[in-house]
Amino acid sequence: MNRGHRELLGPGRLVLNVSARPGPPALRFETTGDGRILLRQGERPVLLGRTGEGCCRELTLHGLDGYRSPLPPLRSATMRSSVDWTHRYTRWLEEADGTPLRDGRWELARRTGFPPGIWTEDLVRDWPSSSLELACGGGWHGVLPLRELSPPDAPRVKAYRRHAREGTLAPVLLWWVAFLDGWMILDGHDRAVAALAEGEQPRCVDLNRVPDDDKWRRAAEKVTHDHEARIRELAARPDEPGHARRLAAMEREHAELIASLPYGMPRTDFWPLPGGARAWDDLAGRAMLQFPRD
Repeated sequence: MNRGHRELLGPGRLVLNVSARPGPPALRFETTGDGRILLRQGERPVLLGRTGEGCCRELTLHGLDGYRSPLPPLRSATMRSSVDWTHRYTRWLEEADGTPLRDGRWELARRTGFPPGIWTEDLVRDWPSSSLELACGGGWHGVLPLRELSPPDAPRVKAYRRHAREGTLAPVLLWWVAFLDGWMILDGHDRAVAALAEGEQPRCVDLNRVPDDDKWRRAAEKVTHDHEARIRELAARPDEPGHARRLAAMEREHAELIASLPYGMPRTDFWPLPGGARAWDDLAGRAMLQFPRD
């Protein structure tokens, strides 16, 4: 696949300009236009959804056993190395199939902080069926796995828990989905379980669509320029009391400020579902036969 142009916005943060991918991406939402929604990866349906009517709607979901992570398996040695995960995930996403990337600008950013409740009561743990309350004008704002979460004592999770205790656990890759006002886990389901089992909030790399206009770019460049100037001033005084604490606070403030910039974030793209409502109903019917208690 063609490599996109990258705009560096500071440590752990970049914008990838994707071109020559004009059609529907491999990981895409399809709809019949009447509340029926399908998330498809390639030719595999991976998630069925249906929204109710009205302003404050309920979104009923049913996961299917089809999702595959677009990233390669992570080795322990790689996690213990000094890899820049934002750049590594960007390169892997560019080379992978099964991603949401299409023409446009995509921000990838390291994220260590979330609003309260995102990884507790707003993490969807039910599988395969669940429901989300889409608040009027405010979406939902939680984390949605794309496969069943493993138990905390599963062998792979236990291996990742050791990394969490060592501080070497690779971040979870999240995809911000605008119509949900929330995230989907693209890679790292077991790593998320491991971090939570160790009493930690998962470290993440966040994938977002950002506007194509120059207004966001200019604002991000100014914020980053000012931040780097303050970092240089602080670096000139390494023996100043509280140096490390102030440096960490400045990096956190910069990340939070950049994250707040994409005003008017592009809406989620939907494509027509081939076969329309009849095809969706057929998939839903087969899913109910497989899980009759749902």
